[in-house]
Amino acid sequence: MLPQLPPPTVITTQAQLARLVTILEKAGRFALDTESDSMYAYHYKICLIQISTATEDYIIDTLALRALEPLGQLVQREAIEITMHAAENDVLLLNKDFGWTFGHLFDTLWGARILGWQHPGLASILREEFGVELDKKMQRTDWGKRPLTERQLAYARFDTHYLLDLRDMIEHALHQAGRWPEAQEVFDELRSIRWRKKPQPTIWRLNGARDLEPHQQAVLNALFQWREQRASQRDVPPYRILRNDVLLALAQALPKNERHLMRVPGVPRRLPAHLARKLAGIIRRAQQDEPPAFPARRSVGPRPDEQAQARYEALRQWRARTANARGVEVDVVMTNSTLMTIARANPQNRAALAELAVLGPWKLQTYGNSILQTLNQATKT
Repeated sequence: MLPQLPPPTVITTQAQLARLVTILEKAGRFALDTESDSMYAYHYKICLIQISTATEDYIIDTLALRALEPLGQLVQREAIEITMHAAENDVLLLNKDFGWTFGHLFDTLWGARILGWQHPGLASILREEFGVELDKKMQRTDWGKRPLTERQLAYARFDTHYLLDLRDMIEHALHQAGRWPEAQEVFDELRSIRWRKKPQPTIWRLNGARDLEPHQQAVLNALFQWREQRASQRDVPPYRILRNDVLLALAQALPKNERHLMRVPGVPRRLPAHLARKLAGIIRRAQQDEPPAFPARRSVGPRPDEQAQARYEALRQWRARTANARGVEVDVVMTNSTLMTIARANPQNRAALAELAVLGPWKLQTYGNSILQTLNQATKT
């Protein structure tokens, strides 16, 4: 059940944004979240930015107002603390869409995970701590549609409405548990996230593509590229053009003409005749093409030798014991990639471990001796 609150203030003009920035600057801290249209668009983008102070909720309609430089400059300042829940994706998309970087972050999800909360998701926390039940039907809403409904606005504002209260609750618990420095290291890592352009998708992401014959892979590749281009032009998710299983079925069946194509299982019965002809022509021509090359494996360094692998497994066992003793998930202690870096390097002392630059000061101080002991024992066995 959602509490009855005054409607949030919707920001759509530069004048409104300027007033909001002044309010936020005076507040010194605020909660922030975003909503995007990633489930409904090929070129997905942030559609809303929700902001809450201790007293007010605001929603910036970023489809009406894309020039957000004054707010972007504000969030860069170390003196202004931004609270988010599960900040990683928001930081990534805000950097992608608006070039934002953050000077001071607090992530309530990571705070809860460091404390070992069993249900750290926002919906669970709102239900358990604040008695608020979010509308699950709104989780798949299209935030790119306008006008926004009262129901959408009501749902969106609760992503930030309680975050400052939650942040204060978690900060107190972190201090009580002696975990505040650990949380600060995580928050600093989140601030360093930047958008990197992703490689173009290929057929090798599709289950079953590797099982096809070479000429069928060539056909699948041609159909896949056609679908990507059409989805991009229409700005819709690729599955809205043709589903993956239909692409695979067409590549396997190799229909000779549009009439045969329409009989392939899964092909929409309402597929327009001109598209059926287009696809049939693509299939005929592509059978003469070379199949696409398998993707090169991402460079993760040489395969670890037997000794490095043994050290890695020993570190994983140490991490599991440490996480279990703390009552947290293993990645809260350390990630697999960090463990592998340490296992490969096999540092023999604290200085060498520090030089790897994969541990912050708190983790180095807290776990450094245990890591070195684990490596030493693994070397002897």
